[in-house]
Amino acid sequence: MRIVAWTPEDLQRRLDEVIEVYGEAMGHHGNDLQARAGRFHSHVRRPDVRGVATLTSEGRLLGFGYGYPGGPGQWWHDQVNSGLTEEGRRRWLAKPFEVVELHVRPTAQGHGLGAQQLAGLLRMATGSTVVLSTPEVPEEQRSRAWRLYRRFGFEDVLRHFIFPGDLRPFAVLGRDLPYT
Repeated sequence: MRIVAWTPEDLQRRLDEVIEVYGEAMGHHGNDLQARAGRFHSHVRRPDVRGVATLTSEGRLLGFGYGYPGGPGQWWHDQVNSGLTEEGRRRWLAKPFEVVELHVRPTAQGHGLGAQQLAGLLRMATGSTVVLSTPEVPEEQRSRAWRLYRRFGFEDVLRHFIFPGDLRPFAVLGRDLPYT
């Protein structure tokens, strides 16, 4: 296995595999995946997209992650901005890099691939902070994603936030850059 930097063109060229990994990791299928494909397609056209992928020696995609600089006028940024205090906006959203997606196939989880992907993204990230959102879970310590983010120094930015169109509560987490 190898972790490689991926360009927006790489993400676009292998979008079907990206969607497959996303679906497996998140338990989504059918029409929801088609909607996600459209969202991913639009994301990779944004300026300064950074991406990583985990590939087997045969080139099979086991995981991926990507992000980009966030700012006003972008849906996620504007939603989070609306939930923060003025101090929180200045602290976390002045020059953020947003980790948009980070996923590993369930059959490949538990081997450090997510950590390697996250480290790769953080090394490529621009800005003064990095932010992301993740579903809230009853016991953080039982969630691989939560343990990963805490291990990488992510702290609470906003908790139990509801994004329009999704009834699940989310946590917004952040950390300072650069990552070393």
